[in-house]
Amino acid sequence: MELRKDPITRSWVITGDEPEPLFDHDAFCPFCPESPKQAQLITMLSSVNAGPWSARAVVHPTPLYRVEGDPGRRGDGLYDNMRTIGAHEVLVENPRHDRHLWNADDSEIEQFLLLCAQRMHDLKGDRRFKYVSLFKNHGSNAGQEFDHPTSQIVATTFVPRRVLYELRAGRDYFAQKERCVFCDILHQELQTAKRIVEVRGDFVAGCPYAPRAPYETWITPKTHEAFFERFALGRNANLRELAALIRRTLTRIRNVADGFHLILHSAPNTTHRSEVLGYWKTIDDDYHWHIEILPILPNKPQSYTFKEVYFSPVSSESAAARLREMQVYP
Repeated sequence: MELRKDPITRSWVITGDEPEPLFDHDAFCPFCPESPKQAQLITMLSSVNAGPWSARAVVHPTPLYRVEGDPGRRGDGLYDNMRTIGAHEVLVENPRHDRHLWNADDSEIEQFLLLCAQRMHDLKGDRRFKYVSLFKNHGSNAGQEFDHPTSQIVATTFVPRRVLYELRAGRDYFAQKERCVFCDILHQELQTAKRIVEVRGDFVAGCPYAPRAPYETWITPKTHEAFFERFALGRNANLRELAALIRRTLTRIRNVADGFHLILHSAPNTTHRSEVLGYWKTIDDDYHWHIEILPILPNKPQSYTFKEVYFSPVSSESAAARLREMQVYP
């Protein structure tokens, strides 16, 4: 496996022959506490509900990235490639095989969020890593790998293209207005309330003005903060409110979609500063962490994955109204 850079789009892709899986997932689950073969443990948090643990991080059984070594960036004519140096971990959300982010206790989800923040903070201690991505793919049509409730975290030696778009847009907007574009969007959305799904404490769930997929939903804090891990590990973090809103939002999403992608966007690793890219100079002021949820609906075109222009057959206003109407437990 190696990383190759597209000279036109300037995006990095991983290519190579996929390795054979180390575990037979039909025989046993490598993430259940009673599994005969446990995945390599990195860290875990103690239980809040009398279980063996609440959440834990393990090395991915077949990682796309390896921690050891140097990226060794090199040229091949006009092309660039480098080794897949990074980190690839599985975050086990709950010891129970049937306890997902939409049916777990808020205290359990809170522990999982705390683990996410700890792993992001620790991985950013390695100056080789420019960005840490946290994501969850649920459903066979979303690329779900494991039956056990899990998310994944990846540390890379480059910043993903979608995040670069956000960083540059935030930097340019701040240069013009000296304000955070995310904060301004959130302020306007709260005023109109047409695309707001739910407000819970300091956190807002809403459908974006220009969705990439039907029922696309973002969860954003009202308080400005560029780094999720800095917020979550701070003394005033209210992770319980965020946990509740994630649970309730995913409950709504699962009423309309078979699967979904969930991605946490946070600021890149500022210990690895670039002399060329200027967005790090004002990143504390111009970027805003958030969670993006992209549902995958049955019999709907997955245009956000395969096409150049996004198409959503459901407007954000209709999506938000329908999601608000859905009954969810407190």
